[in-house]
Amino acid sequence: MNLGIKSRFWIESENEKFLGSGRVELLEKIDRLGSISKAAAEMKMAYRKAWGLIKSMNELSDKPLVIKQTGGKHGGGTVVTTEGKKAIILYKEFEEDLNFFLESRMSKLKL
Repeated sequence: MNLGIKSRFWIESENEKFLGSGRVELLEKIDRLGSISKAAAEMKMAYRKAWGLIKSMNELSDKPLVIKQTGGKHGGGTVVTTEGKKAIILYKEFEEDLNFFLESRMSKLKL
């Protein structure tokens, strides 16, 4: 039998989610597309929900992870800040470490 192990985790503050796989995916899409609405559409998520997730992350963070820019040549957009990019990297590092740990433990399971 070829068994594997899967896990999901999130980072939270007093039972309020801060970062999880969906939020990180949203940050990555905003970074790539420069727009909350385009990122939300690509994830098949309502704009209102996406904005609520961004607002929640920004409020829980010492510095904003995402900022909206108004005006400009093309009408503004949305930017993932340096702090937001750090959060993405750290989450992915945690995820990689967790998966490595779980796989190493899984090798001990012999059924």
